[in-house]
Amino acid sequence: MTWLQAMLLAVLQGASELFPVSSLGHTVLVPALLHWKFDRSEPTFLAFVVALHLGTALALVVFYRSDWTRIGRALGASVVRGSLSDDADERIGWLLVVGTIPVALLGAFLEHPVRRFFGSSALVAGFLILNALVMFAGEALRRRETATASAQPLASLPWAGAVQVGFAQSAALLPGISRSGASIVAGLLLRLTHDDAARYSFLLATPVIVAASLLEIPKLFEPQAHGVLAQSAVGAVVAALTAYASVAFLTRWFHAHDLRPFGWYCLIFGSLALALALAKVIS
Repeated sequence: MTWLQAMLLAVLQGASELFPVSSLGHTVLVPALLHWKFDRSEPTFLAFVVALHLGTALALVVFYRSDWTRIGRALGASVVRGSLSDDADERIGWLLVVGTIPVALLGAFLEHPVRRFFGSSALVAGFLILNALVMFAGEALRRRETATASAQPLASLPWAGAVQVGFAQSAALLPGISRSGASIVAGLLLRLTHDDAARYSFLLATPVIVAASLLEIPKLFEPQAHGVLAQSAVGAVVAALTAYASVAFLTRWFHAHDLRPFGWYCLIFGSLALALALAKVIS
């Protein structure tokens, strides 16, 4: 992997991790479309990708630093007190804890089985098309739901709802399924507004990305990965800057818009990539 390729992937990761278009899907398909000659299924490539994810997580921490400060204080007070209160930040904090459990468990069991998907552009393109259909279906069901029931605030999300969003986020283990897209759709179906669904999705993604990164980063220091260590470090910074700009844009976008434009993008790009993969133009 050249430096130019690494930096382009870093920019791509920083944008596509938070936009509901699947960063893993793009990390697999774009090199295939450009005929870059490196093995996407190699452990060192996965470690490089995880380093880029760490940059994204750091951008989320900085962007939501005031939220994390309030949530951290409220969680700490709850633990010291030994009971729950009516504080909204405290409940959101525990909702994040509960929502993280499903993806942590599934990630531990499914990381290695799904890694083989990284080598198949056709499978990834198919998942990207499925990602589009999930967003279309979610928005359609959401519009039907709002005709009969009003939205609920994030702090009122039931515990079972947090688990459901966590399971939805777990779908992002499949390259082509968007972490933010799946969890935002789950939040919408639980009657959250687009703003709150996106906020919960981004907050929920942060500890998961950080934990996954810390587990994979040591692989960058193994002898066979020394060639991508410097690229990973610089790429993480580039991904962080791109991700910060992305989340700033998306928080404004969801004030007045929905997921459908991203669904159309995934459908078109995924269909094109699938056609090229089936025609053996890309592998």
